[in-house]
Amino acid sequence: MAAVTTLARATADDAALLANLLELYIHDMSEIFAVTPGPDGRFGYGKLPLYWSTPDTHLAYLVRSDSAAAGFALVTRGSPATDDPDDLDLAEFFVLRSYRRTGVGRRAAVLLWDGLRGHWIVRVSERNRGGLAFWDSVIRSYTGGAFDEKPHPGQSHMFRVFMFHSR
Repeated sequence: MAAVTTLARATADDAALLANLLELYIHDMSEIFAVTPGPDGRFGYGKLPLYWSTPDTHLAYLVRSDSAAAGFALVTRGSPATDDPDDLDLAEFFVLRSYRRTGVGRRAAVLLWDGLRGHWIVRVSERNRGGLAFWDSVIRSYTGGAFDEKPHPGQSHMFRVFMFHSR
């Protein structure tokens, strides 16, 4: 029997778990972005408190496979790639390596988009080849090809921006 993927809104009680998962995510992203750990050996994620203090614009979700933590999604209202304050921006998305290529990430993305209706923005670094292939495939499948795509300059390199409406 296949594992069940679930997506649930994270609460302040989940802050420690989310902070730990963010460390793994940022470590993975350090191959793409110039980030280094602080003196304590941790990367940290300074924006994490916003997900508890401004829940109308910062939405955190935990991904689980059966009951085990498998990843997270961080969403903001408003995106650096657009001017519309109501756009839903997938700020961060992570699936633990042991769950990759099992369908967990794909199912979690669909659960997110189906559960939070609106105009979505997904920004992916052009340097993140695996992420680009994943998001192109998942968004193409989810929208039936009804999405827009454009380049967008970041601070240090280009991003590809996918834009679509959830169904």
